[in-house]
Amino acid sequence: MTINCKGQLKDLSIPRVMGILNVTPDSFFDGGKYNSDKLLLTQAEQMLREGADFIDIGGYSSRPGATHISEDEELKRTVTATEALVKNFPEILISIDTFRGRVAKENILAGGAVINDISGGSLDEEMLPIAGKLGVPYIMMHMKGTPQNMKTLAEYNNLLKEITYFFSKQIARARDFKVNDVIIDPGFGFAKNITQNFELLRNLEHLKILDKPILVGISRKSMIYKTLDTTAAEALNGTSVLNTLALERGANILRVHDVKEAVECVKLWGMVRG
Repeated sequence: MTINCKGQLKDLSIPRVMGILNVTPDSFFDGGKYNSDKLLLTQAEQMLREGADFIDIGGYSSRPGATHISEDEELKRTVTATEALVKNFPEILISIDTFRGRVAKENILAGGAVINDISGGSLDEEMLPIAGKLGVPYIMMHMKGTPQNMKTLAEYNNLLKEITYFFSKQIARARDFKVNDVIIDPGFGFAKNITQNFELLRNLEHLKILDKPILVGISRKSMIYKTLDTTAAEALNGTSVLNTLALERGANILRVHDVKEAVECVKLWGMVRG
């Protein structure tokens, strides 16, 4: 459960918090909020102060039906952000949220520490070889299709069995390319409907058979606000509830928009666990 991030060993047997910092104009909750260096740095500073272990930089919106952008545009958005963050916060551990190998590589060379791939290596054949050569932790998410068409692909004969098979296959491929530190993300909301998302969370412990740390990203997602008949802006309480249930079922990393509340979930859960 220990991963090596730029020489720092992070023990994931203690749950960690990853703060989401999107540099996109169209992400579902925070799109367009951090469109200047000042706003970006202010938000990163707050997240770090509140206890974020990682900051996840995303330059390609992966919300359902999001606009596809070029690799060059994604590079421009993310590398600029990574360089600014590393310059101002030298000890920061940046996770780069991308399915493109070149984008991952350039951001790691700019000072990033982790690759977070929503496609689990299925959309760019160069991703796993690049992750192996760079020697960085790799977050492998389950998704079918692309952000543009995934909503039409939420059909499974056996949800847990198919997701487990996907991970076992991709973990073996990652091992072939000498990717040593793999973290799995079941991909809530990615080619999964609300019922399937709750089935996945209910049975999250099943994924422990893969013997890999588990990242859970349910922050302010539609499985919360549609169930409660509210909005993403009003889904913080629901997020905290489900994050706590995810911790109880074995989550090692919570990926969130709201760091303070997630850190509080981890602390209180830890006190109950003893």
